[in-house]
Amino acid sequence: METTFTIDQGGERLDKLLLLRLPELSRAQIQTLIRDGLITVDGRQIKAGHKLKGGETVFVRVPEVEVRPPEAENIPLTILYDDDDLAIIDKPAGLVVHPGAGNPTGTLVNALLARYPHLAQMAADDDSDDEPRTGIVHRLDKDTSGLLVVAKHTAALTALMEQFRERRVAKTYIALTERTPKTLFGTIDAPIGRDRQQRQRMNVMPGGRAAVTEFHVLETHYRDGRALLRCHPHTGRTHQIRVHLAFVGCPVVGDTVYGLKRKYPDFKRHFLHAAALSFDHPADGRRLTFEAPLPPELTTLLDWLREPA
Repeated sequence: METTFTIDQGGERLDKLLLLRLPELSRAQIQTLIRDGLITVDGRQIKAGHKLKGGETVFVRVPEVEVRPPEAENIPLTILYDDDDLAIIDKPAGLVVHPGAGNPTGTLVNALLARYPHLAQMAADDDSDDEPRTGIVHRLDKDTSGLLVVAKHTAALTALMEQFRERRVAKTYIALTERTPKTLFGTIDAPIGRDRQQRQRMNVMPGGRAAVTEFHVLETHYRDGRALLRCHPHTGRTHQIRVHLAFVGCPVVGDTVYGLKRKYPDFKRHFLHAAALSFDHPADGRRLTFEAPLPPELTTLLDWLREPA
C-alpha cells in the first residue's frame, strides 16, 4: 500500500499525525515504518518525533505481508462440552485467541486446528470480507480467562453469531475491582470507541458504539476497599467491562491498560473471568448453560486480599 498526502497545519508530531491519518496502523507499526525509511517528508527520512510545519508532503509505503494460514499446534485445551455442532472451551489467561502480528503461533486457533482439523477447510471456504473465523464465535482478551463457544461448521457459526448480534446470549463475568462501586448494583450505559491517540486502547466517548454493562457487587470484604463483582455485558464491545468499570472509578485489579498499575505478587494478569454462558443450541434450540469456576490464580489472590473475619 502506498499513499501520499499534504500536511494542512503544522505543530503536530509526525507519528501522532500518522496515527490519526492511518488508523489501521498501530503506533509500533508506524514507528517501524519511519525507522525503516518507508515514511518520508518532502522526500527526506525524518524521525518519529519531528514536528511538522505545514505544507509538507508525506509519503507512506506499507509493504505487502504474506498472510499464511495458521497451523495446527498441540496445545492443551480444557473442553467442557463437545458435540457435532459446537464445543465449549475454558480458556486460560495468557492464551491469545487469534494469530496476529505479535502472536503468529501459540494461539487458541492453533490449538483448535490440532483438535478439529476440519476447521481449516471451514476457514478456507469462508468467502466473506471478514477475517476467517476458524470456528471462533466470539473473543476474550488475552488475559481474560473463561468460557468461549466454538462452532464446528458454518451453519452453527452463522446461527450462534446471530444470537450474539441479537443479544440472546447471556454472559456473566466475575471481576475484582480496585474500589467498591457507589451502589451495590447498577447499569453502565456509555458508548465506547477507539482512543484517537493510542489505537490499542478503547475509551468512553461521544459518538462511540452503544455499550451497556450491568453489575452486581458480590463481596466487599477485601483490603483497601476492593470489591468482587458479577458483570453482565449486554453488548460486545472491545474491552467493554474493563473500560466501563474504569469509567466509573472502579478499574479491574491487575489491569495495566485501564487500571491503577499496582503490582501484585505472582499475579501477572487482570482479574476478569468469563464465568457463565447461556445460549440456544444451533441445531435443536435447547437452552444451554455452562459455568467455569475461577482458576487457581484468581482464588489465591482473593484469599490473599480477603480481610480477616
